[in-house]
Amino acid sequence: MTEQRGGALLRTASSPGRATFLELFFDLVFVFALTRVSQRLINGIDGSAGAVAADVGKTLLLFLVLWQVWTITTWVTSRYEPERAVIQVVVVGTMFGSLVLGVTLPRALEERALPFALAYVVVMVGRPLLIAAALRGHPRRLVPVRLAAWAVASAPLWIAGALLPGPRLALWVAALAVDHLGTLLGWPLPWIGASPIRQWLVAGEHLAERYQQIFLIALGESILVIGVTYSGKEFSGDAAVAFAISFVITALLWRIYFYRAGHLLAEALRMAGTPGRLAESAAQTHLFMVLGVLSAAVGYELVIAHPYDTARPSWLVFVVGGPALFLAARSRFEYEIFGRVSRPRLAGLLVLVLLLPVLAAVPAMFALGAVALVLALVAFADARRAWHRPPEPSASPIGRETLGEAGPEA
Repeated sequence: MTEQRGGALLRTASSPGRATFLELFFDLVFVFALTRVSQRLINGIDGSAGAVAADVGKTLLLFLVLWQVWTITTWVTSRYEPERAVIQVVVVGTMFGSLVLGVTLPRALEERALPFALAYVVVMVGRPLLIAAALRGHPRRLVPVRLAAWAVASAPLWIAGALLPGPRLALWVAALAVDHLGTLLGWPLPWIGASPIRQWLVAGEHLAERYQQIFLIALGESILVIGVTYSGKEFSGDAAVAFAISFVITALLWRIYFYRAGHLLAEALRMAGTPGRLAESAAQTHLFMVLGVLSAAVGYELVIAHPYDTARPSWLVFVVGGPALFLAARSRFEYEIFGRVSRPRLAGLLVLVLLLPVLAAVPAMFALGAVALVLALVAFADARRAWHRPPEPSASPIGRETLGEAGPEA
């Protein structure tokens, strides 16, 4: 009876594949949190090359904390029924913790370190403990137990880093490495082993939609940056052109993502013998695509504010580097869905890299325009390739193995 009550928490074949309103509500926090990531980058853009690189590294660390929280929550709602009360408590509690992370993130490595670390530790430890208690005697109860144990193991590093300003960065890098190593290895524990997420039974349609939504959240953050930056300036023709080009680039990123691999992720997961393996790979790829979009948003703000200033190398890291990172990750995503990479994307990436020395000597507006042109050519090549051809089905080379290796916890 106890096992049956715990099993009622699990998704079934009749569970809805679409994301619930609760999950969309949860995502609203990340619209705000991602704007804090961009703002932190903007605040550190005017230093020396070394200072900018250090600030980018620190911000990346804080972003990866947010990503860890969002990713694990997404996998939770893909494995368990989001309409169950305990899962709703878990999601809403994680939402509040994520809001605290977003509020404290701009100064998380300074005076707000303790609330940032406490919010993360409480989410990472409390979430799996609640689920483990709700699962009771079900075999899958061991999975959240593993997650909680690894979160408890890294918690002292997070708290110590918050309390000790000197070694804070090193301690938090070590703590995040422990958390990501646990995810990579399947949170192994003595006597009960590991549970790699690549072996999990997941709701493919649901997981695909959640990855699409986090990408759209990143695009939404870009739109917010474009609008807030331009509305805060005195209207001028120069800024208006930069405003328009920034929007065009955002629209092109949307087009390139969804055509057509972005539409076929659910199909690829449904056809995969081990969907968890493909989902794990797609999660890593979406991490870099989201980073590319966020970096591009920083570039928008810089160019709208200073359209005809000469593009500094630190600016080009975002103006050109963001879209280049997106194209590189999108090429990997194409391989995950189709088992190939189209030449236009690789050519677009190469052109952006080769243009960097030239763009360092021209106004920032011209650099932004060059990026828009390259992305437009990539999007045009996509459309031309598909002209008068039937839609290409997914043919993912990842996750073709059968589910025979998955144990009862999957």
